[in-house]
Amino acid sequence: MTRLRVMTRLRVLVRPAILAAALVVPSLVIPAAPAAAALLVRIDKSTQTMSVVADGAPRYSWPVSTGRAGYGTPSGTYSPQRLHRTYFSKKYYNSPMPYSIFFHGGYAIHGSYEISRLGGPASHGCVRLHPSNAATLFSLVKQHGTGATRIVVTGAAPAAVARAPRRVVSDGPAEVVYAPRTYYAPAPAYAPVYRPFAPYAPPPYPYQRW
Repeated sequence: MTRLRVMTRLRVLVRPAILAAALVVPSLVIPAAPAAAALLVRIDKSTQTMSVVADGAPRYSWPVSTGRAGYGTPSGTYSPQRLHRTYFSKKYYNSPMPYSIFFHGGYAIHGSYEISRLGGPASHGCVRLHPSNAATLFSLVKQHGTGATRIVVTGAAPAAVARAPRRVVSDGPAEVVYAPRTYYAPAPAYAPVYRPFAPYAPPPYPYQRW
């Protein structure tokens, strides 16, 4: 009976050790799976710029246009919700929104043909990009996947875009003012002389010579 009790105690002590070894050893032999590649899109409303970091390395820096006064772009951290290669706004005059990346309800990153306004707030809340840059970002999001993409919106949009005042040139030639042109001669300064009508009378015939 004593030997049986000893064997039972050994089995009770050995089994947890075997189980622990079985859990530890595979973790030492099987390599860990590599982490998924991440795509980070940072939008700074204060500088109206976007920076793109792919696989931990900075890739791009582009000018953007966020929401103007009364149409702010929401700040926060988001993930893409849906992608549209071709899209037209149903709310704002059927405006074209190529390469749309919707990240918060109706807010999206998309291309814009108003290139001259990039670098300042001008949209109804979306983030506008040059169409070629929007196409590049759209391709990167599809490559990395929406689940591995993060969109971070920070900062505050400028209140107004400063514009250079118009330059007034004052050293040029003096402006010449022309009198209005008249198409009829002015009235004469003297009163016209009117002669009474005299009937025609032929000279006497024959002529007399003196």
